[in-house]
Amino acid sequence: MAFRETLRSGISISAFTATLALAGGLIPAAAMAQGSQQTTPEQVDEGQPVTDPDAADDDVIVVTGFRASLESAVAEKKLSDQIVESVTAEDIGKLPDASIGESIARLPGLTAQRLNGRANVVAIRGFGPDFSQTLLNGREQTTTSDNRSVELDQYPSEIVNQVVVYKSPTASLVGQGLVGTIDIRTIRPLETGERIIAVGARGSWADIGALNAGSKEFGYRVNGTFVDQFADDTLGISLAASYVDEPYQLQEFNAWGYAGTQVNGQDAALIGGSKSYVTSTRLKRLGVNGTLQWQPMPQLTFTVDGFYSNFDDDQTKRGIELPLGFGAFGTTFNPANFTVEDGLVTSGQFDNVRGVIRNDVFQRKADLYSGGFNALWDGDDGWTAFFDFGYSRTDRNELSLESYSGTGFNGPSTGRGSAATIGFTSGDEGTVFDPSLDYSDPARIFLTDPLGWGGGAIPQAGYSNNRIIEDELFQFRGEVEKEFDGGFLRSVQFGMNYTTREKSLTPDEAFVRLPNGATEVAIPSQFLLRATDLTYLGLGPIVSYDPRELIAAGVLVLEPRVATGPNAANDVLSKSYTVNEDLMTLYLQANIEQELASGVLTGNVGVQGINTVQNSTGFIFPAAGPQRLTLGDDYWDVLPSANLSLRLNSDWVFRVAAAREIMRPRLDDTRLSIGYGIDTSVPGGIIRGGGGNPYLRPYRANAVDFNIEKYFGLGGVVALQLFYKDIKSYVFNGRFEFDYSSFPPPPGSAAYPNLSPIGTLDAPINTGGGDLYGAELAVTLPFDTFTEALEGFGITGGASYTKTKIEDADGNETQIPGYSKWVVNGTAYYENAGFNTRVSARYRSTFLGDFTGFGGSPVRRTALAETIIDAQIGYDFQDGSALEGLSVYLQGQNLTDQPFVSTGAERNQVVDYQLYGRRFLAGFTYKF
Repeated sequence: MAFRETLRSGISISAFTATLALAGGLIPAAAMAQGSQQTTPEQVDEGQPVTDPDAADDDVIVVTGFRASLESAVAEKKLSDQIVESVTAEDIGKLPDASIGESIARLPGLTAQRLNGRANVVAIRGFGPDFSQTLLNGREQTTTSDNRSVELDQYPSEIVNQVVVYKSPTASLVGQGLVGTIDIRTIRPLETGERIIAVGARGSWADIGALNAGSKEFGYRVNGTFVDQFADDTLGISLAASYVDEPYQLQEFNAWGYAGTQVNGQDAALIGGSKSYVTSTRLKRLGVNGTLQWQPMPQLTFTVDGFYSNFDDDQTKRGIELPLGFGAFGTTFNPANFTVEDGLVTSGQFDNVRGVIRNDVFQRKADLYSGGFNALWDGDDGWTAFFDFGYSRTDRNELSLESYSGTGFNGPSTGRGSAATIGFTSGDEGTVFDPSLDYSDPARIFLTDPLGWGGGAIPQAGYSNNRIIEDELFQFRGEVEKEFDGGFLRSVQFGMNYTTREKSLTPDEAFVRLPNGATEVAIPSQFLLRATDLTYLGLGPIVSYDPRELIAAGVLVLEPRVATGPNAANDVLSKSYTVNEDLMTLYLQANIEQELASGVLTGNVGVQGINTVQNSTGFIFPAAGPQRLTLGDDYWDVLPSANLSLRLNSDWVFRVAAAREIMRPRLDDTRLSIGYGIDTSVPGGIIRGGGGNPYLRPYRANAVDFNIEKYFGLGGVVALQLFYKDIKSYVFNGRFEFDYSSFPPPPGSAAYPNLSPIGTLDAPINTGGGDLYGAELAVTLPFDTFTEALEGFGITGGASYTKTKIEDADGNETQIPGYSKWVVNGTAYYENAGFNTRVSARYRSTFLGDFTGFGGSPVRRTALAETIIDAQIGYDFQDGSALEGLSVYLQGQNLTDQPFVSTGAERNQVVDYQLYGRRFLAGFTYKF
């Protein structure tokens, strides 16, 4: 154990850093008995700095604030046997950034995609959120997304104490992802060791303004934390709560796509249509976390913890939908009047355009419950054991309510309503229009079906799509470990984990109609709101109202899709599903430690076996009508892994890691919701279908990592990280052979007496994969490491380059969702004598981004490179001051107002151009 004791004394610059050594797992402690790898939720601690100078020796430097947070990350990286990145709260309830997503996105090799201006999902090493796993205190979590990916803005930053990202797995890491595993950690009161009472508040301002009637440009958030120990420090309790009420604003241009046309014999792309909105979001979120720890004897610790989040994301979306270059709904144009640049029609005129004024609502409400119980025995004889139980549940309603209005009903025979002549100019920021109509005149705008989307004499004045998602997970885990004194083998651990999860989607859809068979109705004046300004699109103001109020008043009514009952339509039933997973995981891991003449060799070797039983229940659609069916699969994955770290006395560390890695497929890809029929174009007929694939297997890869790290003092590091993944199994949409023998005969089968039950299915399928390789450079350098004249100055950040080649089912190279070739981030900071300031920037090159498509379904488009710049300035009142314990700060986010842009087939074919504006936040924290 000499190496451990050396580390313990070597990192005692402060009690804070010693605490971080516990987090790294290299100092024996009652709650930290499993080594440097993640093994159990109870092997985490708060990692908080000691701010009481009386608690430190005279020759000890007490480091606090952002510098302490960086020091924590460096200690975590240095002491871990895995390849990790981490971020730690500067103080209780105070992450370095406004959200978890923004903090993680600054780590080397990581980046984020913005949603309404918020960083809510993270990509690791060029792979999007579908390829990584997120844990809370070491336990798997249900999610507010359709998939496994955790939306990080569900977790208030004020209750998070540390986030660790594991880039290489170990056998004892349960719930690992293909490219990384994110572990969000909350406070453990017995490790904190002191009473803490802290409160905080901040106000926010969106400088883009309140874009929609009823929206706000100012918001706030408040938080409080209480930590204490009782009964001679054998009983500990921590409570943390956060409430957010903040607005987010968005000006958006969106194109349906681009049509091909000819101008003077030259091929050119022409905007096909536009559906552009002004979106105002009001985010309300309550997050509460509590932990109770009891240590009846030094060897035994019980921990009970719980987390609850109530999430209400209410969006008002107002804009105009215009049919243009596709020539749909009667729109005409004359190419002779077009101007073309670089293959794009950049200006011209459309005639006979009937626009649809949209007053839509998108509201997501979610309740997330998570908690667990842990019992840890750390004996004096080298034996350690724990049992852990975890529970997580998410209940989510996602309402998309569309409401249409225009100059008149455009039914099959009426053709009423004024059409517009619209000039346009297309460029790098989308398309700006010049219409001949005033869309803000309530005397000319009616509730109706302007484009005849209802398909008949009865107008469809809107559509209601409520997606009801329930997600529930139970997790049981046990482990025993035996430590050995001396020798190459430090300890051996064996564990078992059982996880059962069920996720279901129930769609609730209806037409929005006008009552009593009316074709158009004037908007009652009492429901009219301040006009929404679309001047940024050249469209001027438009009439505005809240469709929920019109439905409540009976001006609009909801009507079932079919007469047989609500949600009985086949296309609605096909969206519903229930997916069940039962995972039994067994693992064996040997941890090694060998002192050498010039340093020490540490690491682990192990194997993990996972038995997966999965099934899905959904609707199929034979001739007799919709029927429920359940199908599934049962399979094993064997995952060997090894992590070795050679730590030299000269503060050089060399690491190598090798592992078999998996990521279970998207839950909605494994759904059983299959429509099928007979393809009569094939002689004798063949059954073809489409939907999900209940037999889908995981993504699988063989991975190798190699790190070279040089540490400077206790807070500096320069690390070169090289990685390679040989992807053996990937998931793409494709057509493959499928056995329909368990399905009832499809419609029309009587005419094909020799019809084979072996047909084809268009669905997600496992295919051969490809390669992923790259390099990451991580740097954290406090400048006072080199000269005292620069005390308080420093930099932190990283750059990563990733190259990938993935082939789909047809052997064609394709792009990975979330993949960016280059990711660069950096922060320059100064922190001294209470004053602190920092400027941060993060850059990512083009990537395949996730967008919300029709009916809430995910759509992926190429998003352009972006650079986000944030800054913060603050002051912490020092010891002896009348305001000791008070910290104040001012933050600016997205200071350059960077747009979020996606394109079509060519760079100049802009599909999305979104502006969020800048956000400014001012706040304080006070620690009693």
